[in-house]
Amino acid sequence: LPEREPHGRVYEGLRIVLGAIEQDEVWPALLVRWEMGLLDELGFGLDLSECAATGRNEDLIYVSPKSGKAVSRTAGEPYKDRLFRLPGFLQANVDASVADVLDGLKLTGYFLHRHVFEPRGATMPEQRERVIRGLAERPH
Repeated sequence: LPEREPHGRVYEGLRIVLGAIEQDEVWPALLVRWEMGLLDELGFGLDLSECAATGRNEDLIYVSPKSGKAVSRTAGEPYKDRLFRLPGFLQANVDASVADVLDGLKLTGYFLHRHVFEPRGATMPEQRERVIRGLAERPH
């Protein structure tokens, strides 16, 4: 984050994640939501409100790596191998499975790498990779 600029949303969001750190079924999804908020705060927010191809907001299950916008099942079907899966918990207040959280971290990680780390010649923090490995070892 830029120095000496207040980022109250990022700070408060991180406090929420850390406050839930002992609740293994809660904090991983909160971490994904925090990373989504971080991207938004830095000006690289994803648009999950409607399909990039149709403009409709039904059956959104993918995210385009090019635009960072949601894509519906029908519009995304021919390109599904090139799109990110959109975890349901990022659109609605539903429980997140381990697979959903891993998909969410893959999604946010791609855009964090592309917009934040790579332009600065930096790499993703090792701690984040450890979190992902730990989650991947959990039963799905």
